[in-house]
Amino acid sequence: MSKWYPKKGRVIFHVDMNSFYASVEMAYNPELKGKAIAIAGNPEERKGIIVTSSYEARKKGVKTTMPLWEAKKLCPELLVMRPNFDRYRAASREIFKILSDVTSFVQPVSIDEGYMDITDCQHLGSPLEIAESIQKRIASELDLPCSIGIAPNKFLAKMASDMKKPMGITVLRKRDLANKLWPLPIEEMYGIGSKTADKLKKLEIYTIKDLVEADTLQLKRLLGINGERLQNRANGLDSSPVDPDAVHEFKSIGSSETLPQDTTDYTEIRQLFAHLTRNVVRRMRRKQAVGRGIQIMVKYHDYKTITRSRKLPDYTDNDSDILTASMDLFEKHWNEEPVRLLGITVQDVAEKRDVAQQLDLFTYEKEASKEKLYETIDQLTEKYGKNPFKKLGGNVGEIEPRTSFQKDFLNDYKKNEKGEGD
Repeated sequence: MSKWYPKKGRVIFHVDMNSFYASVEMAYNPELKGKAIAIAGNPEERKGIIVTSSYEARKKGVKTTMPLWEAKKLCPELLVMRPNFDRYRAASREIFKILSDVTSFVQPVSIDEGYMDITDCQHLGSPLEIAESIQKRIASELDLPCSIGIAPNKFLAKMASDMKKPMGITVLRKRDLANKLWPLPIEEMYGIGSKTADKLKKLEIYTIKDLVEADTLQLKRLLGINGERLQNRANGLDSSPVDPDAVHEFKSIGSSETLPQDTTDYTEIRQLFAHLTRNVVRRMRRKQAVGRGIQIMVKYHDYKTITRSRKLPDYTDNDSDILTASMDLFEKHWNEEPVRLLGITVQDVAEKRDVAQQLDLFTYEKEASKEKLYETIDQLTEKYGKNPFKKLGGNVGEIEPRTSFQKDFLNDYKKNEKGEGD
């Protein structure tokens, strides 16, 4: 058995659920199996886009983030379902319980994927046997498919899990890189988005092999330190550990939303910024977090997108501070073209208890005095669905809260670890 487990290295899994939301719906309603289904937002609104789709729908060209009208044109028989987040949370909790039965070294990275370090699990069998056991157990107990990548580090495990879907198990060793990894197009490499891929292609880097062979100094000039990091990963180098505590970390909290139609109406724009601010503030307070960086995102009617940011003088979770800074940035940089989408992100985020000592006594006492009010409003919002003080005016009641489901899932996982969930 020891031949499967290196003396100095690690054995890492990346477990990735296949078409998760759609698969959960099929598990709840077996009559949906084999059909082209999609999970999407409100079909009546333009902002309704495909969140995920079954493999039957994908074969017809339906893709994530595709507008509903386009998806239905490609696949007229498409069954569109609204997301049921309670179901997805419940399924995810059960998945991570199964992973945690194998090892305590489990790092969730989203509601439907996570890393495992099984280096010390020799008593359970070979890595391939353990992966098959996990895959079969998730399928038999939850009726959900998953793919698993097996590799000596997190990056390679992530790349491996994408190589065979659905229900695939792929081993990616460093000696396999030349045949399995390097021929892939550069945009298929984890950590490289479309903008970075476009920059790399200007240097005639079209495949992962091209990235391996590129001049390191040229990469650093183009992408900064991330250029060298990406090249190291392409060479199979990644020292980041599977960290169960990483689920507790967060560096930014944001919210974005598409307008019902492109607009230049300043009042409508400000209302959406106020709405987004409340979304962000509510999540910050749930996480007992504060931040001092504000970034806005503006997507125009022609899909051109800009981001602009600024630092605040102090850490805050105050909606007035965040909304004022966001509007100042928007007014300074808006080109008066019709706006399609807006976003706000609070950056440089830290836990409130970690920065409380940095606040002057007057500021800290003033903000602390509001804490019970904020908590009460959030509790009532959770219960009744809308801010009950919305009609009273003022910055507390301007906006209706909404949360980021994917990111808040990690906060729920943290609570469950402490026995606070369910």
